[in-house]
Amino acid sequence: MEEPSDVDLTYITERIISVSFPSSVEEHSYRGNLREVAQMLLSKHGDNYLIFNLSERRHDISKFNPKVLDFGWPDLHAPALDKICSICKAMDTWLNSDCQHVVVIHNKGNRGRMGVVIAAYMHYSNISASADQALDRFAMKKFYEDKVLPVGQPSQRRYVHYFSGLLTGSIKMNNKPLFLHHVIMHGVPSFESQHGCRPFLRIYQGMQPVYTSGIYTVPSDGQNSVCITIEPGLMLKGDILLKCYHKKFRSPSRDVVFRLQFHTCAVHDLGLVFAKEDLDDAFKDDRFPEYAKVEFVFSFGPEKIRGMEHLENGPSVSVDYNTSDPLIRWDSYENFNVHREDSMEGEWGRGEARDRLALWSVCPEVVGLSLWSRLTLSTSLLETLYFQ
Repeated sequence: MEEPSDVDLTYITERIISVSFPSSVEEHSYRGNLREVAQMLLSKHGDNYLIFNLSERRHDISKFNPKVLDFGWPDLHAPALDKICSICKAMDTWLNSDCQHVVVIHNKGNRGRMGVVIAAYMHYSNISASADQALDRFAMKKFYEDKVLPVGQPSQRRYVHYFSGLLTGSIKMNNKPLFLHHVIMHGVPSFESQHGCRPFLRIYQGMQPVYTSGIYTVPSDGQNSVCITIEPGLMLKGDILLKCYHKKFRSPSRDVVFRLQFHTCAVHDLGLVFAKEDLDDAFKDDRFPEYAKVEFVFSFGPEKIRGMEHLENGPSVSVDYNTSDPLIRWDSYENFNVHREDSMEGEWGRGEARDRLALWSVCPEVVGLSLWSRLTLSTSLLETLYFQ
């Protein structure tokens, strides 16, 4: 499915509106269309609409309407699980506080972010929905399947599945930390002209880097897998992002091999396997063999797991542990929400504070809940969801 060439405004239901811009939209076109959208919403809904921004923070959004909640996260990624909770509860609180209230979901980039919110709220509203809301749920489902599913990422669908499972009780909460010892990539992708790959891993917890592996040179001559061992085991808890890169041999650059996200609360086995169809980016990459999969080996302690000698790489696999290379250390997430195309320098901080105060005066229960629920993922998801 192609991204729209300009702006896509859709009434998903009578009270839930999506406003989506492609990432490639020119800045002047984006601002002009944003102004027109704001004027249309004002003329039709007055001050009864609340904007949920899923992209980077931008001063010009709140300039057109001070009632903005910023829930942004990186494009093509899944949000933190507690952020999904916060969004759904804030949407529900706003919509139920007045029958004239409408929600406007703003996104600049791939529609996958929009899909996570719509699908999650569809599950959330189904918990206590009345029969007359069945039509709204059908409309949300149709929007998700028609406009979002074709462009979404596996991790985004995984997080919606987590959220739905925790709501219904089909997924039980695991509160224990896990210790990661081995990441095995079965099926070596062809990222070099002579085939083979030079992978290295970056692991994030709560979007903060916690581990960088060495660079593994894996030839294509019969080597069907590579194991990256971490000893002692790496303690992980909460939202985890693993990103595998390929360091190019004759160029000072890197390519993403695959990316995946999971939450330890939904992991109950000490082995976890993701097939190619479960890997972000790689699921549609022909350089990855169809039988490819990524396997994780965990334990409940940092001590080395005995009996894992069979996972050792063959002699043709070499490792460069020089991880001080800036190319290896570069964090592609550290500037999210720092650089803004509409940068107002000092005005931004003052404007944000002013807009938050204005929003607080109009809907304090939404702002208060949003700030509270961003602090932590409660040991009971349902307590977070139904916190009053």
